Amino acid sequence: MVRHIVMFKLLPFASAAEKQAKLEEIKQALEALDGKIDVLRSIRVDFNCNPAEEYDLILTTEMDTLSDVNAYAVHPEHVAVSKGIIGPVKAGRACVDYEF
Repeated sequence: MVRHIVMFKLLPFASAAEKQAKLEEIKQALEALDGKIDVLRSIRVDFNCNPAEEYDLILTTEMDTLSDVNAYAVHPEHVAVSKGIIGPVKAGRACVDYEF
């Protein structure tokens, strides 16, 4: 099994409420991929509660192989969320994939 973890830093927002709404939209869109992408075994999105840290949210997914991670990355449903919802507000991204 491979755990695919991605952290996102978002661009500044006009208000905390606007940022929170976008975080919720991203969470809902990513977690809605469950059942739509056959290689995806689990998916979870959480928000950073520590304001001293720079990343805003974390995506944790599990797949069987690294090839599955690559298939997930180019799947049209994932690309739609990545490019259409996250991309316009993304300031930074960090990723770790590891076998367990």
